[in-house]
Amino acid sequence: MKNVATGINIALTATLLATLLLSNRQPESARSELRELPQVIRSVNLNRSFSLAGEALPSDNDDALDRLERELTINTYGHSNTLMAIKYSSRYFPTIERILREERVPDDFKYLAVAESNLRNATSSAGARGIWQFMSETAKSMGLEINTEVDERNHLEKSTRAAAIYLRRYKERFGSWTLAAAAYNMGGTGLNSDIQKQLSSNYYDLNLNEETNRYVFRIISFKEIISRPLDFGYQLDPVDYYPPLDEYRIITVREPIPSLGEFARRYGISYRSLKLYNPWLISDKLSNPNRIAYEIKIPYQ
Repeated sequence: MKNVATGINIALTATLLATLLLSNRQPESARSELRELPQVIRSVNLNRSFSLAGEALPSDNDDALDRLERELTINTYGHSNTLMAIKYSSRYFPTIERILREERVPDDFKYLAVAESNLRNATSSAGARGIWQFMSETAKSMGLEINTEVDERNHLEKSTRAAAIYLRRYKERFGSWTLAAAAYNMGGTGLNSDIQKQLSSNYYDLNLNEETNRYVFRIISFKEIISRPLDFGYQLDPVDYYPPLDEYRIITVREPIPSLGEFARRYGISYRSLKLYNPWLISDKLSNPNRIAYEIKIPYQ
């Protein structure tokens, strides 16, 4: 009986191996029918109106709709980056919204920050930095301090106010918020040159560089997705959003700080926490030779 059982086991094993080999030799189309895909990919819905800062995207312009569909599709299905932007929106939008309101800039421009950096203090290959991605010279012209120890492009409140003023100036220059957004991306001189060459001041009729051609549509796409994430398949509970970093006190410092590590310890916080709340402090010290009054956030423990 033992030999018979052994023979049966060998036969069954051989049959199973043959079945597996046969299934692996089947065409991919046949194999894909044997399993379910864990996602549903659909075209985005363009059967509605779209706008930026109250300025409507022309619904009768097929080229504009095609360009919008591209950005909506890319950002809808760029799952990890878009999901993180949605989660970070609750951390940074309250501050951004307040400052935009104070500077008389439409609320929609908070989505420009998403288009620029995904709400991260990122550094681009060209050297732009911070949530608003200011280049160094532009940032300095807007009053932001930049040196080896301080980079206020990473200062949420100061860089947001600078960006708002910058956008408002472009609105006054070009006459529309849509063109202000385009100018923010490519610069006012370049945009003005293209307007003069192409004899049009309508963003949707201009043929700009590839990045700026996509830029306004990218902003609108993030506006659509982040303002109603469930419609795009992003299912988040309130606890999934990151809370604002608003539990802190302000310490005004005028003297040099030779060691930010020692400074953090003095106030009972970690060096990491100090940097998290003050990302504009980019060194391990603050020499402060001019005795500037710096406001440093100290999180409550």
